[in-house]
Amino acid sequence: MAIALVRPRRISLTGWLRATIRVALMALLLLVCVPLYYVHRLFSHRNPWPRAFLAVVGWIAGVDLAYHGRKAPGGVFLLANHVSWIDIPVLAAATGTAFVGHDGLASMPVLKWLCKMADTVFVARHDRASVARQVEAVRTALSDTGALTIFPEGTTSDGTGLLPFKSSLLSAFEPLPEAITIQPVLLHYGPEAADVAWVGEEHGLDNFLRILARGRPVRIEVHFLEPLSGAQLENRKTIAQAAREAIQRELVG
Repeated sequence: MAIALVRPRRISLTGWLRATIRVALMALLLLVCVPLYYVHRLFSHRNPWPRAFLAVVGWIAGVDLAYHGRKAPGGVFLLANHVSWIDIPVLAAATGTAFVGHDGLASMPVLKWLCKMADTVFVARHDRASVARQVEAVRTALSDTGALTIFPEGTTSDGTGLLPFKSSLLSAFEPLPEAITIQPVLLHYGPEAADVAWVGEEHGLDNFLRILARGRPVRIEVHFLEPLSGAQLENRKTIAQAAREAIQRELVG
């Protein structure tokens, strides 16, 4: 699927005011949640504050959520399509999930610090020697949160279709731990996709500010699809293919 380059979009004065207020609220929220995170960590491995922070970030950003279906019970790997940074607070609010991210994020100290608090697992796709370590990190994060999300496209799409799912991103899921469910999830932005998607040459900060400058809500439907089963779970390639097919059917249906 071809992705068009994003044309520069100007933010109005009112939009800049709205974005500034929202950024200030997010910074205040961070100042409140970080001390609570470290206090809670003294008593329990399961720490609710990173997910609470992300859920409130979504609310501040103007997200209006609708749910179809439910997250499967117990430990779950969620495989979702990826449209924008807003996907992360949306899924955190919906499920309390932690996330799998590429190891390039770990090169940015502040972002790495925030991701680590949220139990993010960093996957090095081209370092096969670290697969065993990654598998252990995946299982630790899953035991701490009960759900772990990966975006198998490996990047963001325009929200109207799917990019190929990269099975290499699922290497840390092989072999699949016992009693773990794999569930596809569709994040459907409908007519909002074109105005929300982070694609082309747009800088991540520009996408962040553009969404915060919006006056109308970001309407997102979260579709929890049927968990994979049987031959679909044979290996990471069959998992990637089956998940993509399920999400594609829901997207066009």
